[in-house]
Amino acid sequence: MVETLVTDIPDDLQERICKVLNRACDDECTLATAESCTGGLIASLFTDVEGCSHAFERGYVVYTNKSKTDMLGVPSDMLDEHGAVSRPVAIAMAEGALAASNARAAFSVTGFAGPAGDAEEGLVHFACAVRDRKTVHREEHFGPIGRSGVRLACIEVAIEMFEEALT
Repeated sequence: MVETLVTDIPDDLQERICKVLNRACDDECTLATAESCTGGLIASLFTDVEGCSHAFERGYVVYTNKSKTDMLGVPSDMLDEHGAVSRPVAIAMAEGALAASNARAAFSVTGFAGPAGDAEEGLVHFACAVRDRKTVHREEHFGPIGRSGVRLACIEVAIEMFEEALT
């Protein structure tokens, strides 16, 4: 079964993305993302806003455990012990993206966007690392709302966490 992709971002969410990026520009704050279940969707949306491209420093799409280890330095024993969809891994992804970039704030997302065997569909872990601050974690249980529904909900959380990071 092929599910439709998230292509229609609600206007209010697009406005919030613009506000976050404009605020980042005003504060001369650069942002980075480390995405698993969203597959780079957040980075794509953050690079769609004309005039704000300098606020987005870089994005990592790390769908496999190996990519999380290779690109972000997530310890393989952490992945083995806790699984890719976990609090420690989300935090390690955000902190790894921050360490590997020139960004002032990095956001990570890892979760089960669709049916995944015994895994809890809609379980997603988020983290936001800001230089000289404690990394913030958030866990959400979106339920069986489908891949596009989970990804859209992840965008909303990303915006909220970046809004908080910029305060």
